[in-house]
Amino acid sequence: MGFIHRKTSKQTGKLKTLLRLAVSRVAVARRPRLARKSIATSDVGQLLALGHLDRAIHRVELVIREGNMLEAFEIIELYCKRLIEKAAQLDKPSECAQEIQEAAAGLMFAAGWCGDLPELLFTRAILVDKFGNDFASAAKNGIGIVDPLLVWKLTDDATNTELKKKVTKEIATENMIPVDFSELTKATEDGEVPYHQDLEFDMP
Repeated sequence: MGFIHRKTSKQTGKLKTLLRLAVSRVAVARRPRLARKSIATSDVGQLLALGHLDRAIHRVELVIREGNMLEAFEIIELYCKRLIEKAAQLDKPSECAQEIQEAAAGLMFAAGWCGDLPELLFTRAILVDKFGNDFASAAKNGIGIVDPLLVWKLTDDATNTELKKKVTKEIATENMIPVDFSELTKATEDGEVPYHQDLEFDMP
């Protein structure tokens, strides 16, 4: 029995190391996404000022995608720190508090969606061994105890027309630019953006 306990504790120690690496990786991965979101937000403002609402609606998809991932990073970082702090509970998974189960399930789900954080794949393998296949299956599918907010941030469709209008409106308001979405063509709402030769700047 003692041998099994030592083996589990060693596994938990490896998990803590992986979680610390993931926290460090989040800090690194956050920076370029913040930069891309900032640039895309500025682009949307400029496009609106130039009267190119159709192009702005298309560009805002990047603002949404990067914003969602940044918010997901915050949740993932919280989960990693929670498991590091409460790691002792992981030696008895069946007795883990709900907050620990939620963190474990959230990281299992995120592992399949966050290429920026490769440590999560190894973390998931250990958590699957600890919590079992049924728990892992639900977690990977984003159901059960997985936080719906995390699922939404990692899987939400940035091409959703109403969401794009909402974020575009927010940026327009911040820049005190009036917008009239009735001017949008059906093609633009469907994701087809007409080419404009008179744009004064290049977008990455």
